Amino acid sequence: MYTLLLTILVLDALLLGVVILLQAGKGGGLAASFGGASSSSDSLMGTRQAGNLLTKLSWWCGGIFLGLAFVLQLMSARSAVPTSVLDRMSAPATAPAPVAPSGAAPALPLEAPATPSPEPASAPAPTPNN
Repeated sequence: MYTLLLTILVLDALLLGVVILLQAGKGGGLAASFGGASSSSDSLMGTRQAGNLLTKLSWWCGGIFLGLAFVLQLMSARSAVPTSVLDRMSAPATAPAPVAPSGAAPALPLEAPATPSPEPASAPAPTPNN
């Protein structure tokens, strides 16, 4: 449905451009050459009728363009709530541990811990009950 409406929007934009360029300016424009500047009896429509038709077409094409653009904007709105980049940074990273090359020694910490951890009290070894 979205693609169909987008195609109609592009075709309407092209038609709108053509209709606007055909309209007569102060100097006569292209509408005079297509409509016939002279009022000959064999012309289909005179300059005034061509101007009225092109004006109506430009208004209709412009309205259709704005309506389709609004509908397409509503259809393409995000359905998910946007998330912050900071939220992703606070989550624990699940990156795999780096693999040391073969034959290399494992990495050692640069400094020893400031206070050694106390060792647990030694408990007597359990005796097997026979």
